Amino acid sequence: MLMVGLTGGIGAGKSAVARRLRQLGAVIIDSDVLAREVVAAGTEGLAAVVETFGPQVLGADGHLNRPALGAIVFQDEQARRRLEEIIHPRVRSRSRELVAAAPPAAIVVNDVPLLVETGQAPSYHLVLVVSAAEPVRIERLVRTRGMTEEQAAARIAAQASDEQRQAAADVVLDNTGSLAGLHAAVDALWERRLWPYEENVRLRRVAGTDGVLRLAGPDPRWPGQAERLAARIRHALGGTADVSHIGSTAVPGLIAKDVIDLMLTVASLNEADQLADALAGAGFPPKDGDRFDNARGQVGKMWTKRLHGSADPGRPVNLHVRVKGSPGWRFALHMRDQLRADDAAREAYAAAKRGWAAEHADVAGYAQAKEPWFDEWAGAHPV
Repeated sequence: MLMVGLTGGIGAGKSAVARRLRQLGAVIIDSDVLAREVVAAGTEGLAAVVETFGPQVLGADGHLNRPALGAIVFQDEQARRRLEEIIHPRVRSRSRELVAAAPPAAIVVNDVPLLVETGQAPSYHLVLVVSAAEPVRIERLVRTRGMTEEQAAARIAAQASDEQRQAAADVVLDNTGSLAGLHAAVDALWERRLWPYEENVRLRRVAGTDGVLRLAGPDPRWPGQAERLAARIRHALGGTADVSHIGSTAVPGLIAKDVIDLMLTVASLNEADQLADALAGAGFPPKDGDRFDNARGQVGKMWTKRLHGSADPGRPVNLHVRVKGSPGWRFALHMRDQLRADDAAREAYAAAKRGWAAEHADVAGYAQAKEPWFDEWAGAHPV
């Protein structure tokens, strides 16, 4: 099962994306619908709202008087938070029930307007944000919801900014253009990423690669991507896991393969093995075979580690699980920090990378060619 978080600002077109995903076969869990269900007439949730805000929010027909409630909470931050404390836990509980009822091979899309505001992004395998320019959103709200331009602008301003949403997004769908264009983008995402991602998660399988070496220029998005992945890992392991961004994508200004290297620090390999199933469920299945670190500076000595990859075909990852204090653990952090701090060392490493890439068109050959350089570098930069 793949868990996708879908969000977007008011008027961006999130509902259009949800409808298309439903047509493609996704199970849609709409938080707005659930928020209404949990305070429907006769529910315990409605009773809690009336107890908190008074009988004036209960209509004569036994249903929630939404305009009356809105008049209370829209202008009062504390009142809004009290309402959220009533509704959000009940929505999450109902969501869990619907997820449990979904088929094992389902792609479950959670349509959550306040996904970013409520900090839920790490709980999903992938976060999808629908975006549109603010003038387009205002025009839509005026045309379809009868708002004035001022009312539409105020609703947009009350939500998370586009920058905040995009910082949480694994995928951003631009819905400024036509509906046909939006559908084409959703269809491509389904076929190329969501469907194979779900299968990989279910089968505990690392997404395949073609093995061809491709070096990319420094990408300022890499640190943000690494932090999103690390947050997902921490969430899967209980929130306190020690996850670091390492490797070339962790060094600003350095060319690299477009593969995020992360390191999970553990106390022992036994702990690493105990965490393997939770990591696989979060989209980071173990790679086959024994994995070792060369103990730099200790000729011929190796140090066992665990290595996980990514089930997501759209974001390659190497997750190194190393024992704290081991030679590989020390080397990964030390080299990263030295390259961040030393411009000359960083340029020398970049030049060496270009040389190896010119000699090797495959990832395996390129990786092997780096080994003597790492040994030499470790000798010149002892931990």
